[in-house]
Amino acid sequence: MPESPRRTAPDGPRPGTVPGEPPGESPAGKIIFLNGTSSSGKSSIAAELLRILDEPWFHMPVDAFHAMRSAGEVAPEELPLVLRRTWQGFHRAVAGMAAAGNNVVVDHVLSEEWRLRDCLRLFEPRNVVLVGVRCSVEELRRRELARGDRPAGLAARQLRQVHAYGPYDVECDTTTASSTDCARRIRSFLARRPFPTAFERLRAAAGGGGAGRAAGDRPQPSGP
Repeated sequence: MPESPRRTAPDGPRPGTVPGEPPGESPAGKIIFLNGTSSSGKSSIAAELLRILDEPWFHMPVDAFHAMRSAGEVAPEELPLVLRRTWQGFHRAVAGMAAAGNNVVVDHVLSEEWRLRDCLRLFEPRNVVLVGVRCSVEELRRRELARGDRPAGLAARQLRQVHAYGPYDVECDTTTASSTDCARRIRSFLARRPFPTAFERLRAAAGGGGAGRAAGDRPQPSGP
């Protein structure tokens, strides 16, 4: 008897779609992706965006996902994997909300390259507005000290990698600009955003696969 042809696994859903939903049933939502170090002002900008934007928007901060974790101690050797899985779940929650047609404001810290690759693979790149939120080292240190809930020097350490990837659609510097000014600048950009987007260009530079290596990467020490 001739051998039956081997069946191959179907391709996964296209980025920005809901599995099982007919194409075009629900237009994907937009993602305003705020990338910057800890204490750079991302959450304040997000709060202002929700106040001034006309359509319904959801703010999805990664800190909220870290806060969902149980309060028990995690062994030091297990912490990198726990943090990585938290970030991966966060990315997929954002992708799911946008795929269902919701507009989402994300505040993020791209202090590790795999995080960007994962987002490039999961998000519909045409619908992402990538915003670089910058701040001077001196001001970051002052804010850390005033907050008292972040390790000293965390933002300065993150600064070495966070803005190292390439183009942004919009950039803000919260050293001198207020969160309201930054939000208004982003709102203005939304009304006239050009294409290709920064995410489209980054994805093309990565070979179109976005985070092709992310799923197979070995866990590396991660931070918030």
